[in-house]
Amino acid sequence: MTPAGHGPAPAPPPETGVFGVCHGTLGELYQGPLRAGPDPDIALVSFPVGLRTWVSFAPGAGAPGPPPLGERSATAVRLFLEHFGLTLPPGRWSTRSELRVGVGMASSTADIVATLRCLFRLFALPYDNDVVLGVLARIERSDSVFLDEFALHLSGRHRVVRRLGTGIGFHTAYVTEPGTVDTAAVTGLLLAHYRRHGPEYEQCLAELLKGFASGDPTVVARAATTSAVLSQRVLPKATFGQVLERRERFGADGVFVAHTGSLIGYLFRRRPDAALASDLRAFFHSLGHQCSFAQGGYG
Repeated sequence: MTPAGHGPAPAPPPETGVFGVCHGTLGELYQGPLRAGPDPDIALVSFPVGLRTWVSFAPGAGAPGPPPLGERSATAVRLFLEHFGLTLPPGRWSTRSELRVGVGMASSTADIVATLRCLFRLFALPYDNDVVLGVLARIERSDSVFLDEFALHLSGRHRVVRRLGTGIGFHTAYVTEPGTVDTAAVTGLLLAHYRRHGPEYEQCLAELLKGFASGDPTVVARAATTSAVLSQRVLPKATFGQVLERRERFGADGVFVAHTGSLIGYLFRRRPDAALASDLRAFFHSLGHQCSFAQGGYG
């Protein structure tokens, strides 16, 4: 399986000078408190996917305009230039993204990271993850898409608690339900939920970390399913009950969701064959959704 985030990448957008690329996610295998307690930190184990955002800058005539990805990427450019005491030369930004916005694919963080990677290359500076984290910390909560491996990551503190390697990978079948979730708007709701269910989350995370440590995708998928079930109690998905009910029928190893998004799908250790893929398409179509397939993780 090609590494989800930084394997051989497709060609960057046309008319590029230098470019930066960053992978996105299919939600998370875990989102919840780092440990049970009255003041929980939001911890994530994001689920990397081989879908990407490219940001490019072509030096040339004229004053540089703002990055086409919006205000947060423009802020990232400003903070980067201030940090290094640099001035952006004349030129033009362009971008291309395979990530949908507002559904749980970490599109915002990927936009920022791809922009920063482009700037490192533009100025021929050695890539520095600490600078990236420092910029992210001044803009938003983040997923761990700045890493080339799974990680247990505190999204608000921008701190990697534990690197989890590249030994786990899955094939997925998933859909995107209608609507978007404003992560900032639901943070208080999530924290209250985490306080009520802290021991359950603590047990779930322990199992997930055990699965990564032993390289056992079955254990990881089981813990991801538990995390999805817990998420359903606070930010429910309309199709979750039907998807969970049919997991064994389809032979899926687990269910995953974007905990503060609208993605939901199945985890498979082995690629679904043509007959199973057809059944999955028909099932999700019966729920009113078009099924997508992608490789997630590494391995």
